[in-house]
Amino acid sequence: MRNGRRSHRLAPWQPPTRGRDKPFDLSALDPAAKPFSVGDKLKDKALVDALALELDSLQDLFFADRRRKLLVVLQGMDTSGKDGTIRAVFSQTSPLGVHTVAWQAPHAEELAHDYLWRIHRHMPAAGEIMIFNRGHYEDVLVPVVNGWITPEQTRQRYAHINDFERMLSETGTVILKFMLHISFDEQRERLQQRVDDPTKRWKFSLGDLEVRKQWDDYQRAYAALLGATSRPWAPWTVVPADSKTHRNLMIATVVHDTLRALDLRYPPSDPALAGLRVA
Repeated sequence: MRNGRRSHRLAPWQPPTRGRDKPFDLSALDPAAKPFSVGDKLKDKALVDALALELDSLQDLFFADRRRKLLVVLQGMDTSGKDGTIRAVFSQTSPLGVHTVAWQAPHAEELAHDYLWRIHRHMPAAGEIMIFNRGHYEDVLVPVVNGWITPEQTRQRYAHINDFERMLSETGTVILKFMLHISFDEQRERLQQRVDDPTKRWKFSLGDLEVRKQWDDYQRAYAALLGATSRPWAPWTVVPADSKTHRNLMIATVVHDTLRALDLRYPPSDPALAGLRVA
């Protein structure tokens, strides 16, 4: 699939990065769509595996290059597949330069600071790839839906996040943000699977059902943040996530193409190594 064709397929799934911060119309996007599929699930799966292998080589080069950092943010409703994406897309990468943070509700020390304090502490270092399972966007989702902050405070947080990510970008961090777009019916099926499978039951809590009752409120909160925080230096990509295989394929493709476009190169060799023979 040529890059131009990929970009054409990607365009409808990326909120405008310039505009009047209008809510992005999530209802116009089908969570069951498969814009990156070749039309066969097994072939799609093979493509994911191939891209995962290529990402391993690119990650080694990225780590050696050391001129940039990469932050990948995975955001989505429960069961949308954040864990599954990490396992599939980054299954072959070395833990040397790839790290993951699964964000939970802030604890006492974190609450004693501003809400971005804990986020900044986990930014990737030079040559590293950091993957966020959820992240700072929880702070413009959960408090908004539950009415813990005012509309004015919400707008302030959008501005804070945009400025924070712009600072990261200007100091060498490439930012990719993915909203995993799952349907209400698909979530019901996946939650039921967790209840029915003893090996997955630990992932389920009764609180998940309370959050599910707020589905429409969360969709509105997502629409608002997508419109307000997709910027040229930190664009959002909405990923149709009803198909796990296609979800993985789309994200793996975007990450792969992004790294390929960075013109990565190995650092100059030490001249003392020329002609060296190891005894």
